[in-house]
Amino acid sequence: MSDFPWLLAMIAVPAVGAAVVAALPRERALLAKQVALGVGLAVLLLAVLTTLAFDAGGPRFQLTTSVPWIPDFGSDFALGVDGIALVMVLLVGVLVPLVVAASWHEADAGPRPVRVFFAWLLLLEAMMVGVFVATDVLLFYVFFEAMLVPMYFLIGSFGGPRRQYAAVKFFVYSLVGGLVMLASVIGLYVVSAAVLGEGTFAFDTLTRIDIDPDVQRLLFLGFFIAFAIKAPLVPFHTWLPDSGAEAPVGGAVLLVGVLDKVGTFGFIRYCLPLFPDASRFYAPFVLVLAVVGILYAALLAMGQSDMKRLVSYTSISHFGFIALGIFAFTIEAGTGAVLYMVNHGLATGLLFLVVGMLIARGGSRRIADYGGVAAKAPLLAGAFLVAGLASLALPGTGSFVSEFLVLIGSFPERPVFTVLATLGIILAALYVLLMYQRTMHGPARGVLLQEDPAERLPEGGGATATATLTTPRRTLRVADLGRRELAVVAPLVALILVLGVYPQPLIDLIEPAVVATLDDMGASGGTDR
Repeated sequence: MSDFPWLLAMIAVPAVGAAVVAALPRERALLAKQVALGVGLAVLLLAVLTTLAFDAGGPRFQLTTSVPWIPDFGSDFALGVDGIALVMVLLVGVLVPLVVAASWHEADAGPRPVRVFFAWLLLLEAMMVGVFVATDVLLFYVFFEAMLVPMYFLIGSFGGPRRQYAAVKFFVYSLVGGLVMLASVIGLYVVSAAVLGEGTFAFDTLTRIDIDPDVQRLLFLGFFIAFAIKAPLVPFHTWLPDSGAEAPVGGAVLLVGVLDKVGTFGFIRYCLPLFPDASRFYAPFVLVLAVVGILYAALLAMGQSDMKRLVSYTSISHFGFIALGIFAFTIEAGTGAVLYMVNHGLATGLLFLVVGMLIARGGSRRIADYGGVAAKAPLLAGAFLVAGLASLALPGTGSFVSEFLVLIGSFPERPVFTVLATLGIILAALYVLLMYQRTMHGPARGVLLQEDPAERLPEGGGATATATLTTPRRTLRVADLGRRELAVVAPLVALILVLGVYPQPLIDLIEPAVVATLDDMGASGGTDR
């Protein structure tokens, strides 16, 4: 079972699926959706089988595949997973078929053919899997940059009124960060050539090279800037609220649920083991950005009137907790940070999906345009509540376990930063509960109110008349979740609750990889564990 190229298959299947969907006739929209859903489920099955083939107590990188790619530059098409990469691949596998199902009718309203939307979605899935499983630094960079293309077209072709602006802003920010990282990738190759006699991009080899601390600091900055933009950390965050608000709901789920995790994944996979001395040197600076991001983004979220922008700002705040856990350099905090990446993807994915379902009913993203929805759509309100409670890390949800591990692991090493970060928990409760209360409870109001012709008040001078003109009564009419929508939200609700009660299977996968990462840091002069 371990001899099968699972990782290569998880890249190839959605890539081929994208080509098949793109080649379908324009009028075969339903078939395009069905093929996309089938491919998404196939990748989920492959991800589950990959997990079963992975030995948590075995070597760090498993299920490896390596073939010569650019021999003159010492680069191979090398794939492999450790526990950190594996849980991210599982997250991709879970979210994509749910996004396809959630976007079943959303893509119909776009200006481009439906098949184009789902082809870009599948190609994005292939790139996301590739970026997490690449064990060659140059190959990682290629996948890192290639992800921009499908997401750019998803936002620019199928997004909201300001989609072109948001798509260009997303692309330019990410491209600039990638080009800065490319300079460090080249520098890493030059350093390896000077030490080994020939250059290499192999991750395992590069972690064993003793790089001068001053050189490390320069190379670290190139990787850090790219990852800080992708995450994003404050002050590199300004592209996310626009992109998250204007992206189609399915694209926003993958943007905030998975793509942004590439930044925090890059911190723990590349910055810490490749540049251990530089990571320790810059850690106080990164922790300042993390705590500022937690508090600043939470305050901005409280002031948002647009639901999608509010959810985007909450994500920026959560990424601060993840960065805090990574740069605390402890096993508990690092494990919590990676687990947070998974649970945040599930919670924010569900929140974006529910918000999208509400917007589809009302046609407005403004919080003030809604009210009293829970009385007419209790299932929608219940899913909204679970997503909101998971976002504020209520005990019993997966996010709580993650946040608890981050805080308990970082406090012994970084007590001041940890105490300040806990203020973000209070602010999270405020912005989440206020949004829920204003949209789901209170008097019925806004865009979901419709005139009921059967309940018109009589004209003229009767005893029940209140005006000489016809005065229609307006009632709240909103459909509850349908079967397809229930099939989308139910798995995420279940995962959020199950991981809140029993997260140990994921912790068992993640912790050995975190320990190996911190051991790599110790190879160049000790660790702060």
